[in-house]
Amino acid sequence: MRLSLLVLILLVYTLPGMVLADQSELRESIGLHFPVDKIESLKKTPYLGLYEVVVDGEIFYTDATGNYFFFGHVVDGKTRKSLTGERLQEIKDARRIALDSLPLELAIKTIKGNGERILVVFTDPNCPYCKQLEKELTKVTDVTIYTLLYPILNGSVEVAAGIWCATDRVKAWDDFMLRNIAPKGKDCETPLATLLQAGKENKVNGTPTLIFADGSVVGGMIPIEMIVKKLDSAIKNH
Repeated sequence: MRLSLLVLILLVYTLPGMVLADQSELRESIGLHFPVDKIESLKKTPYLGLYEVVVDGEIFYTDATGNYFFFGHVVDGKTRKSLTGERLQEIKDARRIALDSLPLELAIKTIKGNGERILVVFTDPNCPYCKQLEKELTKVTDVTIYTLLYPILNGSVEVAAGIWCATDRVKAWDDFMLRNIAPKGKDCETPLATLLQAGKENKVNGTPTLIFADGSVVGGMIPIEMIVKKLDSAIKNH
């Protein structure tokens, strides 16, 4: 009989071992090594007596004692599918960011058509995928786009500040992202530190990150067809 293959990378904590009575005790044991408030999920798996632990959107496994930790993918030997990968996708698809938790008053706001549909984008002016996204967004109408400057790449803070300090921020943004025209904004006070903090608090780890009206999140560049589908779905579910 073929058994599921457990690909293990790390490591063993050699604490005195006894099976814990319930998950609250197990959580406390895990908390000796990982901040308890960072544990998003803890549940028993149907394989090898392991418990799945989710911390900051990442998965690792522990035994019933909370003494041993395994980092890697559980792979079904029959289907050759990564069970860990499927769970990570489920977690990603279920992720939500409430729009009212975001500083939308600090966004570059663009209204197209009736503006009925909502899209929030964390974006870096020097990110090539963000520029591709902007080209796709020119094809979308009946949408309000909140562009949150998120300069995490080298040299992006200066560019983002120039765009924010421009007389017409929407034009400065479009000029730079679509036409490669450098911003000419003068020095001014910017909200970049606040925006960076908001992104960090909402676990925005890359750009572009798209957030729709229902709070659903997509990380990375997606084509126009998927954007429109998500916009329509989100407004129905909002």
